[in-house]
Amino acid sequence: MSSLYLLHKPYRVLSQFRDREGRSTLADLIDIPNIYPAGRLDYESEGLLLLSDDGELIHRISHPRHKQPKTYWVQIEGEPNESALKALRDGVVLNDGRTRPAKVRRLDIPDAAERYPPVRQRQCIPTHWLEITLQEGRNRQVRRMTAHVGLPTLRLIRVAIGPWRLDGLQPGEWRHDTLHAPAKTRTAPDRRARRFQR
Repeated sequence: MSSLYLLHKPYRVLSQFRDREGRSTLADLIDIPNIYPAGRLDYESEGLLLLSDDGELIHRISHPRHKQPKTYWVQIEGEPNESALKALRDGVVLNDGRTRPAKVRRLDIPDAAERYPPVRQRQCIPTHWLEITLQEGRNRQVRRMTAHVGLPTLRLIRVAIGPWRLDGLQPGEWRHDTLHAPAKTRTAPDRRARRFQR
């Protein structure tokens, strides 16, 4: 039996528990001893982060060999034409090689929590939303992919990792799941969202 914590990491919070520069970290959000994140989210990205005290579970979730799909809501600057969407779906060549094919679809404005500070809007340039699902996790990959096709990312929210989803967690909130290995089913005895109070 393993404990897994699903956290909605807010904008401008590091995916670690300490920072010498005094920036916000996970310690400001969740006060559970001996847990570690299974993977990372960039400082300026938001959304689902999985944490556990089980090293084997962390490895299973985060190791590229297990290919956990990751789904993002991406606010982009500009109009996504079919050529750009096809390039993202087929894979684009970045400085560290060609990306794997991705699932990409246009998205209506999602029901996402407000971001603080909000995204800067430019009146003469429209913004749109995409849903992008990747089977790999290179550094800043989504941002680099959209920039490559001329659609800079303004806001990035990870909404799912494999079978785990944000499911209404607000920024800074988390919930606990209990996983029973090796079965693939899981139970969640306490799914109430919690916000750590300092």
